[in-house]
Amino acid sequence: MNSEVIDQLKSQLGANGLPYAIPIHPNLVHLTLGLFIVGIAFDFIGVLLRIQRPLFKFLAIPVTPSNFFDVGWYNMLGSAIITFFTVGVGFYEMLLAQPSTEVKSSWGLQAMETMLWHSAGGVFLLVLIVGMTIWRGFQRYIWRKDNSQQVQLTYLLSGLFIMLLMYVHGTLGAQLAAEFGVHNTADMLLRLGKDPNLLLN
Repeated sequence: MNSEVIDQLKSQLGANGLPYAIPIHPNLVHLTLGLFIVGIAFDFIGVLLRIQRPLFKFLAIPVTPSNFFDVGWYNMLGSAIITFFTVGVGFYEMLLAQPSTEVKSSWGLQAMETMLWHSAGGVFLLVLIVGMTIWRGFQRYIWRKDNSQQVQLTYLLSGLFIMLLMYVHGTLGAQLAAEFGVHNTADMLLRLGKDPNLLLN
């Protein structure tokens, strides 16, 4: 019975090994990254506004630090929310993955090792992003609500460190797609002995 269900599910998968045409996880990853990076960047701009104020005045753009801190806060909040979906879909797509077992990544890892590190890293980053969002919320609404500089320097430096971790983590994800062919339509067709040029045009 179980093998029949598995065979039925496999028959519904496309050439990329998924029941839909385009992998969702990579798109959500970029949304998570974009929201987080923009959140930290705008908080940096809010802190550095005193230095940049003449430029905004020259461009006739009426801004205050609170405008930038608002953008920083809402982007960080959005990043925390979307990352739950990013990680959830990532685990779903990982369960359907059929990576090449004959290849090692440029970091010398096998496919399964790369998937395990990438999945563990995703959960770890989710915890860090949620933690940063809670920290940001406390600064905005409690600790520094009457302070013109809404964020602490340690918060900004922590954000930069998390961006470095995201780069390492993202490289593992890129290796899964590019080097192991996980949910890569052209790679899957080549492994099946078919010509992607004929089927994907």
